[in-house]
Amino acid sequence: MSAKIRAYAAAAAHAPLQPFEYEPGPLPADQIEIAVSYCGICHSDLSMLDNEWGMSAYPLVPGHEVVGRVTAVGASVKNRKPGEQVGLGWFSGSCMACAQCLGGDHNLCAGTEGTIVGRHGGFAERVRCHWAWAIPLPEGVDPVSAGPLFCGGATVFNPIVQYRIRPTDRVGVVGVGGLGHLAVQFLDKWGCEVTAFTSSRRKHEELHRLGADHVVDSRDSAALQRLAGQLDFLIVTVNVTLDWAGLIGTLAPKGRLHLVGAVLEPIPVSAFSLMMQQRSLSGSPVASPPTMARMVAFCARHKIAPVIEKFPLSRVNDAIKHLRDGKARYRIVLENDFAPAG
Repeated sequence: MSAKIRAYAAAAAHAPLQPFEYEPGPLPADQIEIAVSYCGICHSDLSMLDNEWGMSAYPLVPGHEVVGRVTAVGASVKNRKPGEQVGLGWFSGSCMACAQCLGGDHNLCAGTEGTIVGRHGGFAERVRCHWAWAIPLPEGVDPVSAGPLFCGGATVFNPIVQYRIRPTDRVGVVGVGGLGHLAVQFLDKWGCEVTAFTSSRRKHEELHRLGADHVVDSRDSAALQRLAGQLDFLIVTVNVTLDWAGLIGTLAPKGRLHLVGAVLEPIPVSAFSLMMQQRSLSGSPVASPPTMARMVAFCARHKIAPVIEKFPLSRVNDAIKHLRDGKARYRIVLENDFAPAG
């Protein structure tokens, strides 16, 4: 299949998205093509649109939280078939030959391909990827809201698995937006005692409904001090400067502060604050395909879903403004409303 793909693209940094068409060329042997039904909007889309990370190429078609149906498969594709409903996240491919890929850590491959890095993403009627990065949706996962699971969800689920978080652990989630509201749900259903840190008082009641046992004002240094030495795991989902010394101080002996938010400024850390209690500071990217498959199975089992607002794809600029204005609760999903081709 090589018919032109209709999409929405930005011609330059900070430019509005406009209708755009491109010729994808022949389908590579190891790739599939997905007819996009829904696509979430992530803060990483905004960073790419604005060239915040210095790696954007224009025209840029954003969109890396895709849910849709497989419409075509390459000659060497395994385990994916036309008509199957799948999700696609931040990565669209990896080398499949290095030690990381062969060991199940495809997300750590030096040759990973970003779905919207140097190629066109899911704000479109169709998108392509290596077959292994398209994750089948199990029964019980609603395709309308599932898109954010494949970036935001996979980003916060990954360290829970990687660091073997235990049901008996006391854990904290810093920042309760698109990533954080999913982290609270995952950790609650994992069996943990969950403390949510937020600067917004209006979120307290909803956070308890999502599974938080405790809610703390993240700007209240006295509240941080009252938690001193108590948390086994603390996941930071925001990309802003925080009271790092205060947060590290909440960790129990052998506790871990883990970053999934792309904090751009250096983080000042006292070596003694880590050494004397054998604490750790770490970070991780979005999950590998096997871990994403475990995540959606976990969501199906425990009825976990993103809280979303839905916009038609034709109103993508309104949706992006809604996100930039900080009004999204908690994830925006675009619904493909392209008229049938032909």
